[in-house]
Amino acid sequence: MTSPSAALAAPAAPPAPSGATALPHTLTEDAIAVCTGVLLISVGVAFFTSAGLLTGGTAGLAFLLHYGTGIGFGKLFFVLNLPFYWLALRKLGRAFTLKTFMAVLLLSLLTELQSQFLQFAQIQPLYAAIAGGFITGTGFLVLFRHRCSLGGVGILALYLQERYGWRAGKVQMAVDCAIVLLALWTVEPLRVLWSIVGAVALNLVLTMNHRPGRYMST
Repeated sequence: MTSPSAALAAPAAPPAPSGATALPHTLTEDAIAVCTGVLLISVGVAFFTSAGLLTGGTAGLAFLLHYGTGIGFGKLFFVLNLPFYWLALRKLGRAFTLKTFMAVLLLSLLTELQSQFLQFAQIQPLYAAIAGGFITGTGFLVLFRHRCSLGGVGILALYLQERYGWRAGKVQMAVDCAIVLLALWTVEPLRVLWSIVGAVALNLVLTMNHRPGRYMST
């Protein structure tokens, strides 16, 4: 799946309205948010995998390799994200990098164990795309608002929003759709179409809810 981006130092909070003060998140709040966001995303991943769908970013690449090699999605996702920690550390700081590393590690573990907790006897692909996209997008939103991501495109998108004002959701949507289109080489067109629907649903959540002026946090 999807996905998700960064800035010169974790995503900066929008300016607080006059007379308002943005209260910093506590360590406990950050920890609960990371667990909440990752759990939601793992459920979205279960929707996608059960319907044989794809998503964008490093998760999309992990899906392609998973379908092609049979290696677990979680293992591939963790390894593919390793190169992005260098960028996160340099541009976003140690706190962002540590939270992102823990989120990626937790998602990798959850997706490996997911079948023990959640299974679908039958799921319609279009429903899986829309529901999975919305659930995953909400999970990413929780992570982004606590200066965390799931690496890869998420780090890049947050960086571009911070540096140039480009909305993270739009950047991630463009990259995600491009990666899903690459699947046409190995996946039937209809499954790719549903996957694009899922990527759009995911990133609509981010585009509408993660932008300057909509949220205050530090």
